[in-house]
Amino acid sequence: MARWNTIARGSAVAAVAALALAACSTSDEPGTSGSPAPGGDGDGSALTIGTLLPQTGSLAFLGPPEIAGVDLAIKDINEAGGVNGQDVSVVHTDSSDADNPTVASTSVDKLISDGVGAIIGAASSTVSLNVVDTIAAASIVQISPANTSTALSGYSPFYFRVAPPDTIQGNVMGKLLLADGKKNISILVFNDDYGTSLRDVVQETVEPEGATITYGKAGQEFDPKETDFDTIVANALEGNPDALLIIAFDQTKGIVPKVIEAGYPATNIYMVDGNTADYSKDFDPGVLEGAKGTIPGAFPAEDFQERLNSVAPEPLTSFAYGPESYDSAILVALAAQKAGATDGASIQANMAAVSGATGGEECSTYADCLALLNEGKEIAYKTIAGSGAFNDDNDPSSAFIGIYTFDGNNVPVWQSAEEGVVQ
Repeated sequence: MARWNTIARGSAVAAVAALALAACSTSDEPGTSGSPAPGGDGDGSALTIGTLLPQTGSLAFLGPPEIAGVDLAIKDINEAGGVNGQDVSVVHTDSSDADNPTVASTSVDKLISDGVGAIIGAASSTVSLNVVDTIAAASIVQISPANTSTALSGYSPFYFRVAPPDTIQGNVMGKLLLADGKKNISILVFNDDYGTSLRDVVQETVEPEGATITYGKAGQEFDPKETDFDTIVANALEGNPDALLIIAFDQTKGIVPKVIEAGYPATNIYMVDGNTADYSKDFDPGVLEGAKGTIPGAFPAEDFQERLNSVAPEPLTSFAYGPESYDSAILVALAAQKAGATDGASIQANMAAVSGATGGEECSTYADCLALLNEGKEIAYKTIAGSGAFNDDNDPSSAFIGIYTFDGNNVPVWQSAEEGVVQ
């Protein structure tokens, strides 16, 4: 059962009303008008989708594939005939990270005043938790391609995500550690909703199987703003654990050198989606060779990678959450098409249905799904990322977690994927 949080609407709605009267703002795409009413329009106007994705900050490496995913989806939607016969526009804004909360707040204010019907983002769970009430109070759908904190499950009727909650990734990581024979596990985790949520699930997975968390339990997290990792790494490696799980973002670039300097083998290092990234420009060759990591989502097929690159301003070095971002935009457009309206409330009311939550004929492209909707049929959009239909908490009902191994150039290489069901 969904456990929607109560939203304090009074001051938030007042702020939204004020924003609706603010000066006009134009889209990043041509053909977008100024400032329609918050939450889009139900009068037949064109759909505008906003993005709240990291262009700066510690998660900026996730921005390019996520933005490319949205742009590719918009291209496919418009080439198939748009939504309700009109082209869809997109407004891109920066979410930055949890250390720079005013960036996301300012971006959300802009998107509300621009009259978007839905916002795709944020990448950071903490950033989303900072802005989700404001977005929901404006009756705008928020759908994240990358949020995994369990705190967001069932948070609001207007909040959805394509990435699974940490109950899936944490469980897969815990099973990976156990399968690799790790019994004494140290966890370097930052004090962030994403980090502690994921740590908790890993701990709950491995301890019943006889493994011990030697470091990184509740109260042993580090400050996300920390830059001096000498003591933190020394504490984590005390007792020579046979696995070191690093749950962090950009802080990883300061942690890994200290770990390697201490003589700890890279083959015992494990990472998660927040830091399983391309470090070829950050470390000497071979530094991370043999380390493992996990990223939610099925690995995109080569042809989809090529399509993402076709809309990216520069060649992508990672495809993390590109498919989920694409799926997010497609789901929003299909919900607006099914509703026959572009306002947030109408989109929200149809999100679960187009995802297949109520059954329907399976379709894997926007064009095919659009044709079925135009025939009056119920649909079940088959996502590129492999995530299942929305459940009662607006989480995907199932999802894949990719397992990666770092090569000699410190680049994560996909090995396999594990599917999990969201409980």
